[in-house]
Amino acid sequence: MQVVSRKTLKLFWRRHPQAQEPLERWLRLVGSARWQTPADVKADFGSSVDFIGDSRAIFDVGGNKFRIVGRISYQFKSVMIKFVGTHKAYDKIDPETA
Repeated sequence: MQVVSRKTLKLFWRRHPQAQEPLERWLRLVGSARWQTPADVKADFGSSVDFIGDSRAIFDVGGNKFRIVGRISYQFKSVMIKFVGTHKAYDKIDPETA
């Protein structure tokens, strides 16, 4: 899968250096994935991913310290980063519109 808006992740880990390793691990896994359905995503991430409307997935990263909201396009083999933040910051957003 192609990750769109990698810069968003890099800017985040510059502000939160402890997030760099888990976010890079997430990027490697997603970058090598060939998802065709939500079941494929679930097979890779298990209970660390939840699905919401608009083809969005919420990923728990770094032992649930960080969250990524991504819009998955199975047709175009891409994940667009819509939000990355701490769990606390995530609690303040609406993941369906972020």
